[in-house]
Amino acid sequence: MLLNLRRILILAYLAVLTAASLVLAFLLRFDFSLPGLADDLLRQSLAIALGVKISVFFCAKLDRGWWRFVSIADLVRVFVANSAASALFTAITFAVLGPAFPRSVYIIDFLICFPLSAATRFAVRLYNEAVVREVSREGSKGVLIYGAGVAGAALARDIRANPGMGYHLLGFLDDDPKKWKTTVMGAAVLGSGRSAPRIVERLRRRVPGVSEIIIAMPSASGLQMREALANCRAAGVVCKTLPGLEELLSGKVRANQVRNVSLQDLLGREPVRLEEKRIREAITGRAVLVTGGAGSIGSELCRQVADFAPRILVVFDQAESDLYRIELELRGKFPGLHIAAEIGDVADAARVDATLAEHRIDCIFHAAAYKHVPMMESQVVEAVKNNVIGTWNVVQAARRHGVSNFLLISTDKAVNPVSIMGVTKRVCELMVAAMPAGQSHGARFTAVRFGNVLGSNGSVVPLFQSQIAAGGPVTVTHPEVRRYFMSIREAVQLVLQASTMGKGSEIFLLEMGEPVRIADMARNMIRLSGLVPDEDIEIRYVGLRPGEKLFEELITSGENILPTYHEKIKIFQGPSVSLRMMEGWVKEAEALAARRDPDGLVEHLKRLVPEYQASSSLDGRRSRYAQAIGD
Repeated sequence: MLLNLRRILILAYLAVLTAASLVLAFLLRFDFSLPGLADDLLRQSLAIALGVKISVFFCAKLDRGWWRFVSIADLVRVFVANSAASALFTAITFAVLGPAFPRSVYIIDFLICFPLSAATRFAVRLYNEAVVREVSREGSKGVLIYGAGVAGAALARDIRANPGMGYHLLGFLDDDPKKWKTTVMGAAVLGSGRSAPRIVERLRRRVPGVSEIIIAMPSASGLQMREALANCRAAGVVCKTLPGLEELLSGKVRANQVRNVSLQDLLGREPVRLEEKRIREAITGRAVLVTGGAGSIGSELCRQVADFAPRILVVFDQAESDLYRIELELRGKFPGLHIAAEIGDVADAARVDATLAEHRIDCIFHAAAYKHVPMMESQVVEAVKNNVIGTWNVVQAARRHGVSNFLLISTDKAVNPVSIMGVTKRVCELMVAAMPAGQSHGARFTAVRFGNVLGSNGSVVPLFQSQIAAGGPVTVTHPEVRRYFMSIREAVQLVLQASTMGKGSEIFLLEMGEPVRIADMARNMIRLSGLVPDEDIEIRYVGLRPGEKLFEELITSGENILPTYHEKIKIFQGPSVSLRMMEGWVKEAEALAARRDPDGLVEHLKRLVPEYQASSSLDGRRSRYAQAIGD
């Protein structure tokens, strides 16, 4: 109702403006002294102008939009609408009134009507950005924007247009010397990031002073983000940032999206280029099963798979509460999608088989696995039952039911493994490689190998967050330990891409960038919390845990790297085993697991994966794990 009233008032204002501009055009044409004939022409042309111009303005939707957010695009629209209205008015007036109507009035009328209709809109924006902003300045936070580019200008515009956000822009920082002493959106570029401490100190006398620095560099590398964060910390003020490049390209950069700098920002990984058409062709209208679908990787797989509208999405997991949560989330976000939440254990072959048969599964993403490295060192039997026998059950069920695409989620810990978790995942890779390419009822069996995922269950990031929240210490295993990292979203995007590329029996490797030193990650997380490492929060080195290595690897000796058409996905070809050999090996593993013989299983794993180097005896692993938990 209020919107309709507002539109009526705007149309009434445009009618007054139209009449006023035509009257003023006549007065200017006749030096403010209208002869009798001109007076008659004015009355007749007023009726034409009001009918024609208001109709054009209405069709051009000039009665819509918020004038306080007016932009250059709105100015262009106002110009086009006035030009069309004047042209139509000229044509009709000439046809009705003939050559007696003064031709110069057409031009004068346009030159008055267009500037007035544009100026009133920009006057509203000027009022909001100057007067209202100045009134609300007293209680606002003074901010500097780090980055005087497109994103910085968009943020500045939004801050000025939204005084209710509580920000007052004091200026820009930028590391490009060419931008210094220039202005962007009416605010000065005061200097470089390194001069932030001096600039903040100088602005302390203002009201308000600098309370925050917002980094507006959505395409910055990890090194640039770390340097920007260091500059902001040196200035002693809170540092925040904008969303990433993907959000910027989608037009979502707004002041209310400013957030704290995250660890992912400091990694600075580029957005993934996806071939959505191929992924959509592989998923849309098909029945997709995600094992371990309630876990970190599995749940993100479910979210992204759901975007491509499968015929049914089956979420399979043995964790009841987590399964319930992801089911609720998916049903809320995708109300039209057929979702089936299935409680089950991949080690239960009959349950797996029944699930595939009931839902006529076409594609499987196998993410179910025990992955906690130190814990699995003392749980050999359970690790083999879940990771190895569970994977075999899913693979065999996929073959029996004619599944077209099977993809295994693997890990860099499968390379030259020193842990039970790593060697069981290497066995799973060999299972996939043993499947005859293109001969198992047309099925394609592939694996994707990548490193650690930021924020996943059991990863180092949530552990550090809880330790920082508790006041420390933050425990790091070794000063030089390094790991590969990527975000959950990026990992799953590349998994989906790789699932469309396999011909069968391949192991895909995701490009992980440079390995990150865990000690540096701990320090960055402490700084992101507004604290000082080794002063506010202690970093304590506790030694490598059972089954851990200083450096993770992504390839095994003897594997050959092959490129693909995607720059972030490679193929590795390494030693493989025959399907018959794998079948015999699994039968013996099942017998050893049934007898609960951990030592026998360790030796059995070594026979299939000779590069596996167990760090010590099974009892030693048990005792070290207990000690690690105690620490």
